[in-house]
Amino acid sequence: MSDEHLYIVTYDIADDRRWRRVFKLMHGYGEWLQLSVFQCRLTRARHADLTSRLGSTIAYAEDHVLIIDLGLAEQVEPRVSSLGKRPFAAIERAAVIV
Repeated sequence: MSDEHLYIVTYDIADDRRWRRVFKLMHGYGEWLQLSVFQCRLTRARHADLTSRLGSTIAYAEDHVLIIDLGLAEQVEPRVSSLGKRPFAAIERAAVIV
């Protein structure tokens, strides 16, 4: 069983340049859901790395980041209502062949 947790990360960044840096950073950690919202499957180490990197990117007096832990990724079944053009799908672990 994996020790990955499923997280929703959402952010409100006051400066456009910092917002772009956070957006690019988040693409390395999860799936983009919509503007300033990502879904991530992270181990404890990846979570700590993401938190550290976000902490060194944002301006604490101006920006806000929420990291919501939904629980163990293999056990959580998010109940999400999705309206509009992009359907919601939880990230599933899959093998990657290189």
